[in-house]
Parts: sequence; structure tokens; C-alpha cells
Amino acid sequence: MTCKTDASKRNFLRLTTTVSMGVILTGCQNAGNSNASAQLGKPSSSKTAESEKPGEVTATEDLMREHGILRRALLVYSEAAAKLRSNPATVPPEALQKTAKLFRAFGEDYHEKKLEETFIFPAVKKAGAEAGSLADILITQHQRGREITDYILSLTQSAKLGIANAGQLAQAMDALVRMYRAHAAREDTLVFPAWKQTLSAAQLDEMSEKFEDIEHEQFGEDGFDDAVKQIREIETALGLADLSQFTAPLPSR
Repeated sequence: MTCKTDASKRNFLRLTTTVSMGVILTGCQNAGNSNASAQLGKPSSSKTAESEKPGEVTATEDLMREHGILRRALLVYSEAAAKLRSNPATVPPEALQKTAKLFRAFGEDYHEKKLEETFIFPAVKKAGAEAGSLADILITQHQRGREITDYILSLTQSAKLGIANAGQLAQAMDALVRMYRAHAAREDTLVFPAWKQTLSAAQLDEMSEKFEDIEHEQFGEDGFDDAVKQIREIETALGLADLSQFTAPLPSR
């Protein structure tokens, strides 16, 4: 009986030791993986699950995709201006009227006034540096853009554009396009990144939600999607919907 008891005790101790070592090794392995992730700058799996929110649009991404809508409107103006100079009859004023109304509602009244002039420019101006020095110029250009939009709206109310009006309209649209190309490029590369640096991660999340709320208040639940639909319809009316037509030709040799 004593021998069997001693043998059982030895077996029990061996089993306990094996299990304990397994637990310790597993814990060390997990700790090692966490340390390796930290050294590589990668969040642990639990942190990743918490921080990654698929499908959500950040405030800076929202600003830049809104610029995409405005750039498409500027392309409409640029292409229409060239047609107005060569053959005004080929440009339906209604399409330009719709473009100007979209630019006014989505660009000037919402993107510029409600977001940039309310939140972005004051923050970067306070922070200083190059982006801050641009704030006053950008606001001046916003105002000039609104004046040109008023002009475009006034000239495109009639069913047809006269030769004299067509030339003046083409000149105004070209001036607007030139200004806003430089304007939006500075915002995307200098102002928006500088604004993002003034915010903590939590503040950026809060601003993203605030921007979304403002968009919904202004346009309903599908504001951006509706703007995309509107600009696509305008492009179609002017024969600009096919992206392949803008592929650059090879240079002549």
C-alpha cells in the first residue's frame, strides 16, 4: 500500500509540474507577443478592436472628399468655359446653373462657412506657422468665390447664352477655377494637416461626429451621396461623365 501511495504522489506531482510549466510558457509567449507588437508600434488585438472603426469617416477625410465634389464642379466650369468660347450653343445654361447652386449649397454655405470658417481657420490661425498665415487669405478667397457664384447664377438664368455673355461667363469661370485649384491644394496639404495636429485623438473623434451632425442637419442623412449624384448628373448633361476622355495623349516625338 505504501509503494502504491508513493507512486501516486509522484505521478500527481509530475502532472502538476507539467501543467504549471505549460501555463507559465503560454503566459510568457503572450507577453512576448504583446511586447513585440508594442516595439513594432502595433496595438494589441484588443486595442485594435477598440480603435478600428470600419466605415467611419474622420473629420479630415470628410473635408478632403468634400473637396472632391468641388473639384468636379470646377472641372465642369473649366470644360464649359472652353466650349463657351468656341460654340456657346453647345453649353446648356441649366447645367451651369445647377453647378453653381451645388457649389453654393455644398461648398460655400456648408463646407466653407459651417466647417472651415467656424472650426478649421480659427484653430490654425491660433496655432500660427505657415498654415495659420493663410487663414485670412483663404477667407478673402471664399468671399470672392461667392461673388463669382452670384455672377454665374445671374448669367445662367436665361435659356440661352449670348455671344457677349458667353465670353464674360467663360472668363469668370476660368478665374474661379484658377483660384480654387490653388486654394484647395493649400488646404489639403497645409491647413487640414495643421488643424489635425491641434487636436488629440479624442478631440478628432468628437469633431468627426460634429461634422457628421452638421452635414445631416444641412442636407439630411445622405448629404454627400446626394452631392455626388448631382454632380454626376451635371457631368452627364455636358458629356463629361466618361473619365477615359480625360486620359492624356502621348507627347508627339
